[in-house]
Amino acid sequence: MIPYKHEPFTDFSKEGNRNAYLEGLKTVDSYLGNDYPLIIGGERITTEDKIISYNPANKTEVIGSVSKASKELAEKAMQVADATFNTWKKVKPEVRADVLFKAAAIIRRRKFEFSALLTKEAGKPWNEADADTAEAIDFLEYYGRQMLRLKDGQHVESRPGEYNRYDYIPLGVGIVISPWNFPFAIMAGTTVAAVVTGNTVLLKPASTTPVVAYKFVEVLEEAGLPAGVVNYVPGNGAEVGDYLVDHPRTRFISFTGSRDVGLRINERASKLNDGQIWIKRVIAEMGGKDTIVVDKEADLELAAQSIVKSAFGFSGQKCSACSRAVIVEDVYDTVVERVAELTNALTVGDPANVENFMATVIDAAAFNKVTDYIEIGKGEGRLVAGGTADDSVGYFVHPTVFVDVAPSARIMKEEIFGPVVAIAKAKDFDEAIAIANDTEYGLTGAVITTNRMNLEKAREDFHVGNLYFNRGCTGAIVGYQPFGGFNMSGTDSKAGGPDYLQLHMQAKTTSEML
Repeated sequence: MIPYKHEPFTDFSKEGNRNAYLEGLKTVDSYLGNDYPLIIGGERITTEDKIISYNPANKTEVIGSVSKASKELAEKAMQVADATFNTWKKVKPEVRADVLFKAAAIIRRRKFEFSALLTKEAGKPWNEADADTAEAIDFLEYYGRQMLRLKDGQHVESRPGEYNRYDYIPLGVGIVISPWNFPFAIMAGTTVAAVVTGNTVLLKPASTTPVVAYKFVEVLEEAGLPAGVVNYVPGNGAEVGDYLVDHPRTRFISFTGSRDVGLRINERASKLNDGQIWIKRVIAEMGGKDTIVVDKEADLELAAQSIVKSAFGFSGQKCSACSRAVIVEDVYDTVVERVAELTNALTVGDPANVENFMATVIDAAAFNKVTDYIEIGKGEGRLVAGGTADDSVGYFVHPTVFVDVAPSARIMKEEIFGPVVAIAKAKDFDEAIAIANDTEYGLTGAVITTNRMNLEKAREDFHVGNLYFNRGCTGAIVGYQPFGGFNMSGTDSKAGGPDYLQLHMQAKTTSEML
């Protein structure tokens, strides 16, 4: 087994890679508007009720028409997954891991096509789409290797005359509710973490990005995954999602999304339903209000670049995005001026054009939410960049910077999930950390400083699950920076980390007298 190493990002300065991406876009164009069925136990099921996936940069372009599951079909999928679990759990971990490695190889060969599909369906610029696809490959490669490490359990002691073992066994049927902002990487990672550990899955992808999830299930089939292990059941969250979360045969729920939906799932999962014989497990990643702190002893150009790239990459639609910055007053004016310059220089437009750094927000609801927050921001701070939006063709919101914002302001407290950053001033480093921690979230953060003592202070006192020094606060890499946060950011499940797979298993001790 070759040691794990993350999938390299594509260098689009090379003409060959640019041409390959353009070919990927042509491939995606060739199947735009196609119909996609449910997949339950390998059976393709078409329904009259559809989810229509649109290009957020071009509202009239249909990516695909996807059949929509009902409660009855969700129940059918549950029965299939429950029955399939009895055979899949007995398949050797090596075989399960091989399915992941084969799927990774298939995706690697089709890398530009999958990235182009993300550009079309999720509005991702080239670099962002490429990183999403690379992360999906990473999850497959990393979790496959992690399962091979865990397949023989953990060492425990034995006394004379006895033999003790500590083994991991799978849980059962898992409900995977995946997000639209990393519609390939997170969807694939949460699905295969459950699969490689011996569980079966009902996959309910985000309704704005269901086509890439369908294409991924096709890859799993091609890689040799037996029918019924992963069942593709897109549908309405309030109908199908609630039904599956409440179901007595649901053993665990893996969710990525908003705080409010995550809390609702956690509450529903805690209730005992008729026929249920276990406490359901919830694995949740629920968002953040992430801060970059800039000390007076810092590389100020690095600080400004880090704020802008972390705030506006993929239009700020990352739970790790820099949605606020806290700058020590000694360097405040200098950094603010440079942030405004850099932001105003960003190119915004169709993500199919490699020249555009930023594109759209995902849909009309996001557009309305973000523009509402921009109006709130105009009363809470001084606008130095952006503040405009246009949804005539697609859902374009220009990168927006508010400065001189009070730490208690709404745009400093509430998750906007769009290209808006609020900047506050601190009198010193200690106050900056205090402001950064003054949030109900605790996902990512960054500190820009050359002061070693302040770095160590932040390492201890900055209460986030992923803390970065002298870089931006986005871009965790599988196996390198395990990802997950504290407080209302979720269960700190640390996706892409050495203990993530255990969340999908339970430990069994056996003791034999010799």
